[in-house]
Amino acid sequence: MKEIEAIIERASDGTYSIYCKDEIFSGMGATIDEAKADMNRQMTVYKETAISEGFKYPDYLDTGFNINYTVDAGSLLKYYIKSGMFTLATMSRITGINQKQLWAYTNGTKPRNAQAQRIRNGLYSLSKDLNSVFI
Repeated sequence: MKEIEAIIERASDGTYSIYCKDEIFSGMGATIDEAKADMNRQMTVYKETAISEGFKYPDYLDTGFNINYTVDAGSLLKYYIKSGMFTLATMSRITGINQKQLWAYTNGTKPRNAQAQRIRNGLYSLSKDLNSVFI
């Protein structure tokens, strides 16, 4: 099965875009889920067009693929805060980063690698805690 690497980013207008690292496909939407659905639709349209026009298309569109998504830290924060799942106060407790700095990250400031790692570690720790509830 083909593994496809895709990057999710939040655009300046608040929408989300997805683009593949090594493939030609992309998608856009008001939410991450809409952007994923848009990219999947584009992949389907590409295959259908290739078939109807008689040109070659990637085999994995027939045999199967898995898309591995990577979200940049600012986009992830904005997604969870805007959706109401987390507040800045909650994210501050999870990550150890003050709310003012987290607000800046959700509004366009790119976190340094060390801060992005703190965000990842905080969310990873939360996910481990949540997973332990169901074991």
